[in-house]
Amino acid sequence: MEIKELGEFGLIDHLTKDITPKNPSTIFGVGDDCAVMHYPDKEVLVTTDMLMEGIHFDLTYTNLENLGYKSAMVNLSDIFAMNGTPKQLVVSIAVDKRLRVEDLDAFYRGMKMACDKWNVDIVGGDTTSSLTGLAISITAIGEAAKEDIVYRHGANETDLICVSGDLGASYLGLQILEREKSVYYQQIKEYNDKVKEAQKNNDEAKLAALKAQRQNVEDFQPDFSGKEYLLERQLRPEARGDIMEKLREANIHPTSMMDISDGLSSELMHICEKSNCGCRVYENKIPIDYQAAVTAEQFNMNLTTCALNGGEDYELLFTVPIGDNEKINEIEGIKQIGYITKPELGKMLVTRDGQEFELQAQGWNPLSKD
Repeated sequence: MEIKELGEFGLIDHLTKDITPKNPSTIFGVGDDCAVMHYPDKEVLVTTDMLMEGIHFDLTYTNLENLGYKSAMVNLSDIFAMNGTPKQLVVSIAVDKRLRVEDLDAFYRGMKMACDKWNVDIVGGDTTSSLTGLAISITAIGEAAKEDIVYRHGANETDLICVSGDLGASYLGLQILEREKSVYYQQIKEYNDKVKEAQKNNDEAKLAALKAQRQNVEDFQPDFSGKEYLLERQLRPEARGDIMEKLREANIHPTSMMDISDGLSSELMHICEKSNCGCRVYENKIPIDYQAAVTAEQFNMNLTTCALNGGEDYELLFTVPIGDNEKINEIEGIKQIGYITKPELGKMLVTRDGQEFELQAQGWNPLSKD
C-alpha cells in the first residue's frame, strides 16, 4: 500500500493503533497534541538521536525491522548510561516515495520489540515526506533518583576503568556488509556492461542469454556463515540495561559512565576531559570476540584499532572506586581495562609489550568530510 493512500493522520493511526501505555508515568500517549507524563519523585532524563540514510544506515543491507529495533536501542542506551530507567519514546520519521506502508509496519515492529524488552511506551512523534531518503529522529525520556544519576564528570584518581561486553565487533560487521555490497554492485556493473556491449553489436543471442541470467544477478546472496555475531552487533545492537541491573544488585555505583557509540578512545577522552583526569588503558585487557579477531585478520586490519575506534558497540564504559575491585570481578560480562590517573600523566594506551602511546580520538565523527 502506498503511504499517500492513508495520508498523514491515517498513517499515524495505522502505526500506533495497538500501542497502549505500560508505565504509570505515562498519563496520555499517542492521540493528542502532546503526550502527558508525570514524574513526581524522580529526575527526568531526555536524549535525542537523529539517524540519516546514507550517513548512519544503508538500506541496501539494513532491513526496516532491524532499523527500527536499532533506532530505539541506541536511544535507550543513552538513558542506561546515566543510570536511568527509560520510560517513553517520541518517534519522528521523514519518508520518501520508495517506502510503502508495509515498510513502516516493519520499522515500527522492530521499535516495538525493543520497547517491549525494556517496558518503554511510544507516546508520539511526527511524520513527513523527504526528498533525500529516510530520516529518523527519536527522543527517549527516562527517570532516575537524583542521587543515582551518573555523569561523565565524576571519575576520580585510582578509579577502575571498566567496560561491558566486547568491542570492535560492530565495526567489523559493518566492514563485512560494505564488502559484500561492493561485490554485489560490481556484479551488477559487469552485467550491465555486457548488456551494453551486446546491444552495441546487435547480438540478439547474447542479449537473450543475459536476460535469462538477470534474476541470478539480482538475487545475489552473500555468504555470512561464521560471521552472524558480528552482523547482529551492527544491525541489531542491544542496550545494556542488564549491566545496570547487575551493578545495582552488587551495590556498585559508578563514578562516571558513557555508552560506547563513537569508539572507546573517544568516550574515554570525554570522561577524562570532563573529570579533569588522565588514564591508563591496557591493550591486553580490552575484551574482543573471537569472530572479531578472525575477521580483522582477514581484512588485514589492526584489531586494537577496531576496538578503540570502531564505534557502535553500545556497551557501557564506566569507572568505579578501587574498593569495588572484588565485586566487579564477580560480575559476568564486565572487564577491567585500566585505571584513572592524575591529569598530568596523560591519557595513555599501554601495549602488550609495555610501550605507552597517547590515546587519539579517532572514533566516529558524523560531521567529518571523509
